[in-house]
Amino acid sequence: MGDPARTEPALTVAREPHPFRQRALRVLTPALALLLTVSGTAVLATAGHLLLPFQRLTTLEGRLASKAGFFEDEQVTRILLEHGIRVRTVSSGSREVATGSLDGYDFVFPSGEPAGDLISSTRQKQHRYTNIYRPFDSPLVLATYREYAETLRDAGAARPQTGSGTGEPLYYSLDMNRFLALTEHNRRWNDLGIGRHGLSNGNVVLAQTSDICESNSAGTYLGLVAFTRNGNDVPTDLRRADEIAAKVKPLLIRQGSPGADLFKYYASPNDHRLDPVVVVYEHQFLAYQAGYRTRHRTVDTERVLLYPTTRMLTQPQFIALDRRADRLGELLEHNPELQRRATELGYHVLGADALTGRLRQQGVPAPPAAGGDETAARMPELEILERMIAAVKNCPAPATN
Repeated sequence: MGDPARTEPALTVAREPHPFRQRALRVLTPALALLLTVSGTAVLATAGHLLLPFQRLTTLEGRLASKAGFFEDEQVTRILLEHGIRVRTVSSGSREVATGSLDGYDFVFPSGEPAGDLISSTRQKQHRYTNIYRPFDSPLVLATYREYAETLRDAGAARPQTGSGTGEPLYYSLDMNRFLALTEHNRRWNDLGIGRHGLSNGNVVLAQTSDICESNSAGTYLGLVAFTRNGNDVPTDLRRADEIAAKVKPLLIRQGSPGADLFKYYASPNDHRLDPVVVVYEHQFLAYQAGYRTRHRTVDTERVLLYPTTRMLTQPQFIALDRRADRLGELLEHNPELQRRATELGYHVLGADALTGRLRQQGVPAPPAAGGDETAARMPELEILERMIAAVKNCPAPATN
């Protein structure tokens, strides 16, 4: 459980002044009060929030992955401070969160169910406090550049999605079976004719993930690949999991040393030949495009998304590790301001369909809703997934504390 000493007053009351100073203070108090009111308000306003006198702040320590940006957002910070909550976070990959020590933390916020299930399973075995909240979700997608999307289109593996705004499409549907077959058959971008789009790349066609030992997105992508290569069905027994893992391992381990933050690298000016297709979350791309639109008055048409026709929805889990963090979890799930801001940052708020309207207000084409030709991919049970991860790479076991 978190340290109650981290609950602290926003302002401190001074002790009673010395008797000889009381008369002088009576004279100075009105002016001093005005100065403190004005300057204090200015300081708090500059910080992006306004606290009532003597309102108490509860500081919560959290460990989280790609959702760190949510708590770093100025509006989210302001809303939480208005409710007396200050959040301090440490960032790392979701599976690294799940397998590392959680001592000293009030909450964790892994990016999807595999890491969340691993945390809750471990803590339940240890009879430790765990409470799960699911405030929003975000599909797993593949981010790429237009030349590569069009090359996949030429190869019959991708097609532009319709109904997502005028001009060049930002969103493509990706046939996962055909895409994975390109990797299995050692096809290279130059083989597919990327030269027709003004580039040259001799690397094998594949999707780059973060380290599967650390990242929820990598584990989820493994689940998606396994689902696809198992005839659009979830592996349900350990023997079949071993067979699938052996089959898909070359699709994951030949990608070289993965970067720590693939989306940050993808969004920066870089050599597109290094990691032209990366596994990310939809909300990262949508928030990037909204920010780009604000700065440049247009969207970035060079960067586009590939939506697997076997769609994999990820549901981040906010896990309270003590009762102090339950209030934050409840705010994330039910506070209208936080839900609105989550939508502005590209998340699907559960039970609402506000993302399309919000993107249109921001001037960003909205991705079409999942169509009838798409299959909803599902993750295997935790034991099965962990078995496949172990077959792909020798990862550390979960911490016991």
